[in-house]
Amino acid sequence: METESHEDLQHPSVSSNDTHSDDASNHRDAEQKQDVSREEVVQILQVIASTGRFWHDWDKLKSMLSFQLKQVLSEYPEARMTSEQQYASFGESYIELVNKLDEELTCFIEGPPFTLQRLCEILLDAKGLYPNLSKLALALEKNLLVTSTLTICTDPYPQATAKELDDQEKPSEKQQQQQQSDSAENGVELLVSDKDEVMTEADVGDDMTIGMEAFEGVKSSETNSELNANSA
Repeated sequence: METESHEDLQHPSVSSNDTHSDDASNHRDAEQKQDVSREEVVQILQVIASTGRFWHDWDKLKSMLSFQLKQVLSEYPEARMTSEQQYASFGESYIELVNKLDEELTCFIEGPPFTLQRLCEILLDAKGLYPNLSKLALALEKNLLVTSTLTICTDPYPQATAKELDDQEKPSEKQQQQQQSDSAENGVELLVSDKDEVMTEADVGDDMTIGMEAFEGVKSSETNSELNANSA
């Protein structure tokens, strides 16, 4: 019983030993993957990056940031180098770098650093901003080595903001309806134009017919007059 109690006390803590740190890190990642998908994490960070405010419980949000941080760092080719190459490239091993940045993030207890908006921007577009892992690590560390924190926002969560981010990649239904409406109007205009031409042709034909009838009537009158004159 004493052994079990001792293990329970040690389980949530993060030891300074690398092996224990890795185990704790994997445990947090596993919990995060079960609760929130990476797509949902990205959407939440996008809202924070666009507004500069946060609405989620800090412990939960911290877990999301830690998850995204490790995912982003793992996508750099330096993460797959040998330890010797890593030390030569940025002065420490990849595992040491990840643990250091994660600890700097998790040391915030009361709330996120006031640089939260910039952190989210970096984590959403790390490769677009920083071509190698060492520059990314410096930028993250610069934004984590602060002391001021933010307080949770009490305003309604901007649901429309997350939706607008998704709609930017595809035409809106309103735009599609407008395009269809424009096409329909163009088609109607063409039909009306054709109809006008037909009507114009019909009008010309009628006028010609009426003119011929009048001409025939005049000619008949002249013929009758000539016959009467001859008879007289």
